[in-house]
Amino acid sequence: MATTSMNDDKALHLLISWFSPSFPIGGYCYSHGLEQVISDGLVGTEAELRSWIADVLVAGSGRKDAILLSESWKARSDGRVMEIARYGEALSPSRERHRETMELGKAFALTVNSVLGYSLAPMAYPVVAGRAASMSGCPLPDTLRFFLHAFAAGLVSAAVRFMPLGQTSGQCVLNALFDTCDQVADSAAGAGLDEIGGCAFLSDIASMKHETMNPRIFLT
Repeated sequence: MATTSMNDDKALHLLISWFSPSFPIGGYCYSHGLEQVISDGLVGTEAELRSWIADVLVAGSGRKDAILLSESWKARSDGRVMEIARYGEALSPSRERHRETMELGKAFALTVNSVLGYSLAPMAYPVVAGRAASMSGCPLPDTLRFFLHAFAAGLVSAAVRFMPLGQTSGQCVLNALFDTCDQVADSAAGAGLDEIGGCAFLSDIASMKHETMNPRIFLT
């Protein structure tokens, strides 16, 4: 896949756009299992929410997806990208988690293709995001930071809608996670697929339990 050279300002604007809540990928529909853990009483305060999201970033799908993004950004052939994409799908611990990454990835690819004239295939979300960033000349460190910030912000937004947590408290949680996002981004930038691993088991179990949760307001 060829890359396109863009100036720093244009690349920054692209990243702001892609990882903004207004970008039409439907991210507001997914809670990444958080709806289940809030319902179960595992997360009920600002401190508990901050700790939960930090754990998912450091030891769960946050770091895993960041490494997938990094590897797809570095890939220099379609074959390598597809290898990473298949690996990303295989790492999904539940049906809902697979649905989430694939539907977000499909929507992201369709929108970027329409706006920039690319021909990105629908793949796992972090993989297609990494490819789009590389093709557009977006720096990897910035891409990882924006991606992880958007991931954390999405979880905070889901929590604000489902638990007694005001908008200001939600922003306090997000602000406290900035350093964590930076640390995970720095780690993922130099990691390879063989370094993917995790131990956020409660998050994975929550995504499995959520499949039968009724009623619910989020898809995952």
